[in-house]
Amino acid sequence: MRLALISDLHSNLEALTAVLAHVEAQGVDLLGCLGDVVGYGPDPEACIDLVRERADFCLLGNHDEALFHGAPDFNPHARVALEWTRARLAPRWYHGSARRQRWAWLEGLRPSHVLGDLAFHHASPRDPVREYVLSTDGMMNRGKLADLFGCMSGPTFIGHTHHPGVFDDGHRWTGLDGGESCELPLDRSRRSLWNVGSVGQPRDGDNRACYAIVDEDRVTWWRVPYDHHETARKILATGVLGEVLARRLALGR
Repeated sequence: MRLALISDLHSNLEALTAVLAHVEAQGVDLLGCLGDVVGYGPDPEACIDLVRERADFCLLGNHDEALFHGAPDFNPHARVALEWTRARLAPRWYHGSARRQRWAWLEGLRPSHVLGDLAFHHASPRDPVREYVLSTDGMMNRGKLADLFGCMSGPTFIGHTHHPGVFDDGHRWTGLDGGESCELPLDRSRRSLWNVGSVGQPRDGDNRACYAIVDEDRVTWWRVPYDHHETARKILATGVLGEVLARRLALGR
Protein backbone atom coordinates (compact mmCIF):
# COMPACT_ATOMS: atom_id res chain seq x y z
CA MET A 1 0.00 0.00 0.00
CA ARG A 2 1.21 3.50 -0.88
CA LEU A 3 -0.60 6.27 0.97
CA ALA A 4 -0.40 9.95 -0.01
CA LEU A 5 -1.12 12.46 2.75
CA ILE A 6 -2.09 16.08 2.21
CA SER A 7 -2.94 18.65 4.86
CA ASP A 8 -3.66 22.33 5.43
CA LEU A 9 -4.99 23.09 1.97
CA HIS A 10 -6.53 26.37 3.12
CA SER A 11 -8.70 26.97 0.07
CA ASN A 12 -5.66 27.22 -2.23
CA LEU A 13 -6.92 25.67 -5.45
CA GLU A 14 -3.75 26.22 -7.48
CA ALA A 15 -1.63 24.40 -4.89
CA LEU A 16 -4.14 21.58 -4.44
CA THR A 17 -4.52 21.02 -8.19
CA ALA A 18 -0.73 20.85 -8.65
CA VAL A 19 -0.32 18.43 -5.75
CA LEU A 20 -3.13 16.12 -6.90
CA ALA A 21 -1.56 15.93 -10.35
CA HIS A 22 1.77 15.05 -8.75
CA VAL A 23 0.12 12.44 -6.52
CA GLU A 24 -1.56 10.82 -9.51
CA ALA A 25 1.81 10.41 -11.21
CA GLN A 26 3.20 8.55 -8.17
CA GLY A 27 0.82 5.61 -8.42
CA VAL A 28 -0.52 5.70 -4.86
CA ASP A 29 -3.25 3.42 -3.58
CA LEU A 30 -4.92 5.76 -1.09
CA LEU A 31 -5.15 9.50 -0.45
CA GLY A 32 -5.79 10.98 2.99
CA CYS A 33 -6.32 14.59 4.00
CA LEU A 34 -5.40 15.65 7.55
CA GLY A 35 -7.69 18.67 7.69
CA ASP A 36 -7.94 22.42 7.26
CA VAL A 37 -9.45 22.17 3.82
CA VAL A 38 -10.69 25.76 4.23
CA GLY A 39 -9.47 29.02 5.74
CA TYR A 40 -7.20 31.83 4.49
CA GLY A 41 -7.58 31.18 0.76
CA PRO A 42 -10.01 32.21 -2.01
CA ASP A 43 -11.43 28.90 -3.30
CA PRO A 44 -13.15 26.97 -0.49
CA GLU A 45 -15.87 25.41 -2.66
CA ALA A 46 -13.54 24.03 -5.32
CA CYS A 47 -11.11 22.63 -2.72
CA ILE A 48 -13.91 20.93 -0.81
CA ASP A 49 -15.25 19.38 -4.00
CA LEU A 50 -11.82 18.04 -5.00
CA VAL A 51 -11.16 16.50 -1.58
CA ARG A 52 -14.62 14.95 -1.48
CA GLU A 53 -13.99 13.45 -4.91
CA ARG A 54 -10.40 12.28 -4.49
CA ALA A 55 -9.65 11.57 -0.81
CA ASP A 56 -10.30 8.21 0.82
CA PHE A 57 -10.55 9.93 4.19
CA CYS A 58 -10.43 13.50 5.47
CA LEU A 59 -10.01 14.76 9.03
CA LEU A 60 -11.37 17.78 10.86
CA GLY A 61 -8.95 20.70 11.13
CA ASN A 62 -9.26 23.67 13.46
CA HIS A 63 -10.31 25.99 10.61
CA ASP A 64 -12.93 23.48 9.47
CA GLU A 65 -14.23 23.18 13.03
CA ALA A 66 -14.28 26.94 13.55
CA LEU A 67 -16.88 27.30 10.79
CA PHE A 68 -19.35 25.73 13.21
CA HIS A 69 -18.04 26.76 16.64
CA GLY A 70 -16.33 30.12 16.12
CA ALA A 71 -12.70 31.14 16.44
CA PRO A 72 -12.09 33.48 19.38
CA ASP A 73 -8.41 32.44 19.50
CA PHE A 74 -7.72 33.13 15.80
CA ASN A 75 -5.61 36.10 14.77
CA PRO A 76 -7.49 38.93 13.00
CA HIS A 77 -6.52 37.80 9.47
CA ALA A 78 -7.61 34.23 10.15
CA ARG A 79 -10.83 35.38 11.78
CA VAL A 80 -11.80 37.62 8.86
CA ALA A 81 -11.03 34.76 6.45
CA LEU A 82 -13.17 32.42 8.53
CA GLU A 83 -16.17 34.76 8.46
CA TRP A 84 -15.76 35.28 4.71
CA THR A 85 -15.55 31.51 4.19
CA ARG A 86 -18.59 30.85 6.36
CA ALA A 87 -20.60 33.37 4.35
CA ARG A 88 -19.57 31.52 1.16
CA LEU A 89 -20.42 28.05 2.47
CA ALA A 90 -23.20 28.14 5.07
CA PRO A 91 -26.49 27.19 3.40
CA ARG A 92 -29.76 29.05 3.77
CA TRP A 93 -33.19 27.86 2.79
CA TYR A 94 -32.86 29.23 -0.74
CA HIS A 95 -29.51 27.55 -1.54
CA GLY A 96 -29.27 24.44 -3.69
CA SER A 97 -28.12 20.93 -2.88
CA ALA A 98 -24.43 21.43 -3.76
CA ARG A 99 -23.96 24.01 -1.03
CA ARG A 100 -25.91 21.93 1.48
CA GLN A 101 -23.84 18.84 0.68
CA ARG A 102 -20.54 20.69 1.17
CA TRP A 103 -21.70 22.00 4.53
CA ALA A 104 -22.93 18.58 5.67
CA TRP A 105 -19.64 16.99 4.60
CA LEU A 106 -17.61 19.51 6.59
CA GLU A 107 -19.85 19.06 9.61
CA GLY A 108 -19.37 15.29 9.44
CA LEU A 109 -15.56 15.31 9.50
CA ARG A 110 -13.93 13.42 12.36
CA PRO A 111 -10.72 14.44 14.19
CA SER A 112 -8.77 11.17 13.95
CA HIS A 113 -8.33 8.10 11.78
CA VAL A 114 -6.53 4.77 12.12
CA LEU A 115 -5.30 2.64 9.25
CA GLY A 116 -3.62 -0.58 10.36
CA ASP A 117 -0.66 0.40 12.54
CA LEU A 118 -0.76 4.06 11.50
CA ALA A 119 -2.65 6.86 13.28
CA PHE A 120 -3.70 10.21 11.84
CA HIS A 121 -4.74 13.51 13.44
CA HIS A 122 -4.84 17.11 12.28
CA ALA A 123 -2.97 18.59 15.25
CA SER A 124 -1.63 16.13 17.84
CA PRO A 125 -2.32 12.73 19.44
CA ARG A 126 -3.39 14.50 22.65
CA ASP A 127 -5.61 17.17 21.09
CA PRO A 128 -6.39 16.08 17.54
CA VAL A 129 -7.78 19.42 16.35
CA ARG A 130 -5.97 22.31 18.09
CA GLU A 131 -2.66 21.55 19.80
CA TYR A 132 0.51 22.67 18.03
CA VAL A 133 3.47 20.27 17.98
CA LEU A 134 6.44 22.53 17.25
CA SER A 135 9.81 21.52 15.86
CA THR A 136 11.39 23.15 18.94
CA ASP A 137 9.42 21.03 21.43
CA GLY A 138 12.19 18.41 21.54
CA MET A 139 14.50 20.98 23.14
CA MET A 140 12.14 23.50 24.71
CA ASN A 141 9.25 21.36 25.93
CA ARG A 142 10.39 17.80 26.45
CA GLY A 143 7.67 17.04 28.99
CA LYS A 144 5.00 17.91 26.45
CA LEU A 145 6.64 15.70 23.84
CA ALA A 146 6.90 12.81 26.31
CA ASP A 147 3.18 13.14 27.04
CA LEU A 148 2.38 13.15 23.33
CA PHE A 149 4.43 10.01 22.71
CA GLY A 150 2.63 8.42 25.65
CA CYS A 151 -0.60 8.82 23.68
CA MET A 152 0.85 6.94 20.71
CA SER A 153 1.31 3.27 19.95
CA GLY A 154 3.17 3.56 16.64
CA PRO A 155 3.82 5.92 13.73
CA THR A 156 1.49 8.92 13.85
CA PHE A 157 0.89 11.58 11.19
CA ILE A 158 -0.20 15.18 11.71
CA GLY A 159 -0.29 18.60 10.04
CA HIS A 160 -1.43 21.91 11.60
CA THR A 161 1.92 23.71 12.01
CA HIS A 162 2.70 23.77 8.26
CA HIS A 163 6.26 22.66 9.12
CA PRO A 164 7.16 19.22 7.66
CA GLY A 165 9.46 16.87 9.54
CA VAL A 166 9.54 14.03 12.05
CA PHE A 167 10.17 13.39 15.73
CA ASP A 168 11.72 9.95 16.33
CA ASP A 169 11.20 8.01 19.56
CA GLY A 170 14.22 9.78 21.05
CA HIS A 171 12.34 13.06 20.54
CA ARG A 172 14.85 14.23 17.94
CA TRP A 173 13.48 16.43 15.15
CA THR A 174 14.49 16.05 11.51
CA GLY A 175 13.24 18.62 9.02
CA LEU A 176 13.41 18.74 5.23
CA ASP A 177 16.64 19.54 3.40
CA GLY A 178 15.31 21.94 0.77
CA GLY A 179 15.29 19.47 -2.12
CA GLU A 180 12.44 18.45 -4.39
CA SER A 181 11.96 15.36 -2.23
CA CYS A 182 13.17 14.06 1.12
CA GLU A 183 12.99 10.39 2.11
CA LEU A 184 13.39 8.96 5.62
CA PRO A 185 13.03 5.38 6.87
CA LEU A 186 9.84 4.33 8.64
CA ASP A 187 10.06 1.72 11.41
CA ARG A 188 6.50 0.60 12.07
CA SER A 189 7.49 -1.11 15.32
CA ARG A 190 8.52 2.20 16.95
CA ARG A 191 6.67 5.37 17.80
CA SER A 192 7.33 8.38 15.61
CA LEU A 193 5.48 11.62 14.92
CA TRP A 194 5.44 12.82 11.31
CA ASN A 195 4.27 16.23 10.08
CA VAL A 196 3.31 16.05 6.42
CA GLY A 197 3.56 19.81 5.82
CA SER A 198 1.10 22.13 4.12
CA VAL A 199 -0.28 22.11 0.60
CA GLY A 200 -1.86 25.55 0.65
CA GLN A 201 0.24 27.71 2.96
CA PRO A 202 3.79 26.42 3.62
CA ARG A 203 5.56 28.14 6.51
CA ASP A 204 9.02 26.58 6.58
CA GLY A 205 10.59 29.09 4.22
CA ASP A 206 9.89 27.07 1.06
CA ASN A 207 6.94 28.38 -0.94
CA ARG A 208 6.37 25.11 -2.80
CA ALA A 209 3.38 23.01 -1.76
CA CYS A 210 4.29 20.05 0.43
CA TYR A 211 2.82 16.59 0.92
CA ALA A 212 4.02 13.11 1.91
CA ILE A 213 3.81 9.54 0.64
CA VAL A 214 3.93 6.67 3.14
CA ASP A 215 5.32 3.35 1.95
CA GLU A 216 5.88 0.17 3.93
CA ASP A 217 9.32 1.20 5.18
CA ARG A 218 9.76 4.88 4.32
CA VAL A 219 8.13 8.29 4.16
CA THR A 220 8.85 10.65 1.28
CA TRP A 221 7.96 14.33 1.29
CA TRP A 222 7.53 16.06 -2.05
CA ARG A 223 7.72 19.79 -2.81
CA VAL A 224 5.53 20.84 -5.71
CA PRO A 225 5.75 24.29 -7.32
CA TYR A 226 2.48 25.99 -8.20
CA ASP A 227 1.24 29.38 -9.41
CA HIS A 228 1.18 31.18 -6.06
CA HIS A 229 0.94 34.51 -7.93
CA GLU A 230 -2.51 33.50 -9.20
CA THR A 231 -3.66 32.48 -5.72
CA ALA A 232 -2.40 35.80 -4.33
CA ARG A 233 -4.21 37.68 -7.08
CA LYS A 234 -7.48 35.96 -6.22
CA ILE A 235 -7.00 36.66 -2.49
CA LEU A 236 -6.60 40.38 -3.18
CA ALA A 237 -9.53 40.35 -5.62
CA THR A 238 -11.91 39.36 -2.81
CA GLY A 239 -11.46 42.80 -1.27
CA VAL A 240 -11.85 41.10 2.12
CA LEU A 241 -9.02 38.63 2.67
CA GLY A 242 -5.93 40.32 4.07
CA GLU A 243 -2.98 41.36 1.92
CA VAL A 244 -0.67 39.50 4.28
CA LEU A 245 -2.37 36.24 3.27
CA ALA A 246 -1.38 36.90 -0.34
CA ARG A 247 2.15 38.08 0.43
CA ARG A 248 3.08 35.13 2.61
CA LEU A 249 2.52 32.62 -0.21
CA ALA A 250 5.56 33.92 -2.07
CA LEU A 251 7.66 33.81 1.10
CA GLY A 252 6.60 30.40 2.38
CA ARG A 253 6.17 31.93 5.84
